[in-house]
Amino acid sequence: MIDRLRRRLVSGFACTAASAALLPCCLGRAVLAAGGSSRFSVRQIADGVFAFQGADELMTAANDGAICNLGAVVGADAVAVIDSGGSLIEAHALLAAIGKVTAKPVRFLVNTHMHPDHIFGNAAFREIGATIVGHRNLPRALDARGTFYLHNYREQLGEALMEGVEIVSPTMLVDDHLQLDLGGRMIELRAWKAAHTDNDLTVFDTATRTLFAGDLVFMGSLPTLDGSLLGWLRQMDVLAAIGAARVVPGHGPVTADWPQALAGERRYFEILARDIRKAIADGTPLREAVKTAGESERDNWHLFDDYNERNATAAFAELEWE
Repeated sequence: MIDRLRRRLVSGFACTAASAALLPCCLGRAVLAAGGSSRFSVRQIADGVFAFQGADELMTAANDGAICNLGAVVGADAVAVIDSGGSLIEAHALLAAIGKVTAKPVRFLVNTHMHPDHIFGNAAFREIGATIVGHRNLPRALDARGTFYLHNYREQLGEALMEGVEIVSPTMLVDDHLQLDLGGRMIELRAWKAAHTDNDLTVFDTATRTLFAGDLVFMGSLPTLDGSLLGWLRQMDVLAAIGAARVVPGHGPVTADWPQALAGERRYFEILARDIRKAIADGTPLREAVKTAGESERDNWHLFDDYNERNATAAFAELEWE
């Protein structure tokens, strides 16, 4: 299976490297056979910047856990990769594809936050000696949840896909801002206050003004709240003020215009907050409030039924103490 994904990803990646023109024929795509819908969309989105589009699904064995967007920025001396994916299969396929595009070493792996679909491939980068970089809160978060993640996803994804997956924490931490030099090319890392999680990190390639937003930006798939609703809303204007020309969201199309890409999730969270505040003011118990909060947004998002009640529950717990 690893070889199969490597061949498909490498084919797509090499095609995009051959030309900066983003032609439809140059989008490498792997579609697993019957029963699986894991898809890898591979695009060169700017000079020396590559992105991989994850499947708009829940993590399953059929899609190899490959549901989030990944990235790579190539400098004169080294490569930085943004997130390692939801399995070692995906991580090794990504590394093989990068190796077909450039002989530069992968020197850095940047984890945008703690969730398994973004960090389960970390061990592959540790093996090649890459420095793993993350938010100052990420090691603590992984210590707190790592054992649960490994147990829960072993049941969900199966032993075969989880073979070799470890919780590998970053060794370089970002307190506020940090620049990484790839050789004539700087990328800027920024640590955010609690929003999607309490360990969100963004990556900005200054040369092409490309923003890798991690899960601070969702498009298509419903945003998931695992940090602070109010914190996320408060920071959206600051996030929008980043002078990017394009964004790679954590989930959704690769790429999207900036800051227009924020509009959908801002609207959803404002509606969710409004509905929960009204329920609290009306004395509606939590178990009833979460069934209807945000309901007007149902048709705007994939995976709404999988995550909206969880979001509403977290929002209720936060907003009742305003």
